[in-house]
Amino acid sequence: MASISFRHIYKKYAGGVTAVSDFCLEVKDKEFIIFVGPSGCGKTTTLRMIAGLEEITEGELFIGDKLVNDIAPKDRDIAMVFQNYALYPHMTVFDNMAFGLKLRKVPKEEIKRKVEEAAKILDIAHLLDRRPKQLSGGQKQRVALGRCIVRNPKVFLLDEPLSNLDAKLRAAMRTELTKLHKRLGTTFVYVTHDQIEAMTMATRIVVMKDGIIQQVDTPQNLYDRPCNLFVAGFIGTPQMNFINCTLVDKGGDVYLNWGENYVKLPAEKANDPALKEYIGKEVTLGIRPECIHEDAASIRAMSDSVIETDVEVTELMGAEIYLYLSAEENSMIARVSARSTARAGDIINVAFDMTRVHLFDKDTERYIVH
Repeated sequence: MASISFRHIYKKYAGGVTAVSDFCLEVKDKEFIIFVGPSGCGKTTTLRMIAGLEEITEGELFIGDKLVNDIAPKDRDIAMVFQNYALYPHMTVFDNMAFGLKLRKVPKEEIKRKVEEAAKILDIAHLLDRRPKQLSGGQKQRVALGRCIVRNPKVFLLDEPLSNLDAKLRAAMRTELTKLHKRLGTTFVYVTHDQIEAMTMATRIVVMKDGIIQQVDTPQNLYDRPCNLFVAGFIGTPQMNFINCTLVDKGGDVYLNWGENYVKLPAEKANDPALKEYIGKEVTLGIRPECIHEDAASIRAMSDSVIETDVEVTELMGAEIYLYLSAEENSMIARVSARSTARAGDIINVAFDMTRVHLFDKDTERYIVH
């Protein structure tokens, strides 16, 4: 198996367009790493550079201890699953999976063994005689994976492989891919714009924006300790709420103020040395929807951080309700219990869990305290 090392990788196109800029990353052997970001952020271009389908403009790319900048795709010992599966429509499932092995002149008996083994792992042994048009989206996706598994590559590259599936099947395939990664013990590099896929499957996530790495970390650390406003807003569903406010010192206690609202920072955050220079200045408050509470017990317990809000819309999600609120021209979402009685048009008090708020520099958008 193999690690992957990106050393100051750039991808520039004619006309001065830079798709990927100074990309430095060490992917460990057997890691499941996911590149995530909005469309056009450079994640697929980066994946295609690993595959050799895009030339590297500057920098060095190593797979294992081998520099691969000038090595042809077929000699890199990688396998790629594309968004559209790229199956040959005139071939059976067996022949689609066996095609790469036939090109390498692998003996027939070994091809049969490898294809049947992969089909068993993916639960498609009963489909080997069918053609792609007779398969569902999920089955096609398994065949595309099977075509990679039979080759036993050092690295699996997956480019939004679940994006063509319906929501239920996508959730099921996330679990299957995680189990497959553990079973194969191979390095997986996966591209998606869906942060739920990234959060549920990755050992580490690479968040990208405009061709630049914003943060590389475990899913939990990205969620709990985002390095800037972009990462904070991109990771999490519904996304983090942001409010521009002023840090105010009142008799030794530190408050966040916007309009008529004052919410008190707990001592462990208020005493952080990084906050000292921001007293009297504007900062951006970040708070996740699940940290805004409207039940009576929370309002009593968090009396220093209660504000009045207008309920604009409620969405029942089954196990919980999303409340779309406004306060002093700021919109926010609260994720509350399904037992909530709040309805559109109500005016309600909510309490912020100030132990879990994030503060960001309004100009640089970098975090100040978590």
